[in-house]
Amino acid sequence: MSRRRGNPPRRAVAALLGLAGLGLAAQAAWIPVKAALAQALLERAFTRTLTDGRPAKPWPWADTEPVARLALAGRSFVALRGGSGQALAFGPGQLDGTPEAGEPGTAVFAAHRDTQFAVLGDLALGDPVVVTRRDGRTIRFRVSGVRVASWDASGIDPQAPGRHLALVTCWPLAALRSGPLRLIVEADAETP
Repeated sequence: MSRRRGNPPRRAVAALLGLAGLGLAAQAAWIPVKAALAQALLERAFTRTLTDGRPAKPWPWADTEPVARLALAGRSFVALRGGSGQALAFGPGQLDGTPEAGEPGTAVFAAHRDTQFAVLGDLALGDPVVVTRRDGRTIRFRVSGVRVASWDASGIDPQAPGRHLALVTCWPLAALRSGPLRLIVEADAETP
């Protein structure tokens, strides 16, 4: 009786496809893992910022620093200065040109939908959002609106009267690719 060993080219192709699949799965898993690890470093830097009263870089080569801690939907995230892809790879970013949370206008924070801001889908009208600024001041907000808009027509005005907060991420939350829509959660500062 002869033993059949299968078709070697087919086995090689199957092995290569299996390896490619493992590589893609590892890459997809790395993004949330990197974001979670970065949050630990960001938390340490934010604590140093609060203690020392001056910005502390989360790692020596960082080109940004923590500016706030956001608490929403039972989670807490340290946010970085700026909304570059580099900053958003590690955590939420406060967009340049927007005021600090609690100051007049609208403070805007953005993050990826598959890392920190996946929780935006859990927020509803009236839910609390608490922001601790780098100066140690804590500002409490309440969700006042949830909407979807095109990335280039958000309608967010950083100079709007009052004290507001906008949390922004890609929409839909479960999409596999980025698109032109953004989920915007709007909140208003509570009066002291």
